[in-house]
Amino acid sequence: MSNVFTIGTRGSALALWQAHALQDALQAADPDLQTEIRVISTKGDRILDKPLEQIGDKGLFTKELEAALLAGEVDACVHSMKDVPAELPEGCCIAAMLPRADVRDVLVCGPRIAHATELADVPAGARLGTGSLRRSAQLRALFPHIEPAPIRGNVDTRLAKAEGLDYEGAILAAAGVLRMGAQDRIAAFLPVEQMLPAVGQGAIGVEVRNDDERALRACALVNDEETFACVEGERRILAGLQGGCQVPLGAYLRFEDDDLLCDAVVLSLDGKRVARATRCESRWADPLDLADDVVSELLVKGAAEILDEIRGDGVKA
Repeated sequence: MSNVFTIGTRGSALALWQAHALQDALQAADPDLQTEIRVISTKGDRILDKPLEQIGDKGLFTKELEAALLAGEVDACVHSMKDVPAELPEGCCIAAMLPRADVRDVLVCGPRIAHATELADVPAGARLGTGSLRRSAQLRALFPHIEPAPIRGNVDTRLAKAEGLDYEGAILAAAGVLRMGAQDRIAAFLPVEQMLPAVGQGAIGVEVRNDDERALRACALVNDEETFACVEGERRILAGLQGGCQVPLGAYLRFEDDDLLCDAVVLSLDGKRVARATRCESRWADPLDLADDVVSELLVKGAAEILDEIRGDGVKA
């Protein structure tokens, strides 16, 4: 068995940034730990001509990484937590998360809407690129005069497309834009009251085999406990609603002073039907219990009917 700790990652610039962030954290925590990064291509990286929801497969950005993990080819996989399905393969677990970045989405403007400093400034008929049903549905709910338009590609590609002929701008995750050093392209940070983030947005997770004691020990050294607790709560909501890229669902748990707060939303594709829940508990409350309460409230408010309409799989309250 090699003494080198091998980190599996996708090959995009953002994924490599995340892998190097994990590598730096591990080596800072344990200077004797030798690490290397191995790039693995995923289905989501290879199919760029279709919206994610049309590819119709869970784990678009994780399956190949997890196969390498289970085969012992890598010791850990690093993921954007918003890409990780609610259910992991048998034998795998998320063992750590690095401190969470900004969870918000951002507006990027092309030259035709360069004046916009918030979504309300975007003119009627403007096409904003997004690859997310969650963003599209929230945009349709609050700003029906704006046209969400499908967009795929890495951060740099989408930033370039936002200035092209097919789009007036785009909506992206703040974390990715900031990590790529493109903060000068941000016209506005969108408040979570307008645009609830995806489950796990802004968080970098580390997946390992659950019987790999060395990997588990290494992960314990770099885990941010508050990020882990909040994202696991959000993932509990995702699991409770059987969500994924085919469901317009947003959720955000966070600690603020003495409180544990949660906002979650499920929307119809056209944004006309909305089930929303907001909870505030003591910061000592269990995030998983809070998540279960939020799922129950969403279902009572009509999330079951919305989900049934979208997927036809009979999710019931």
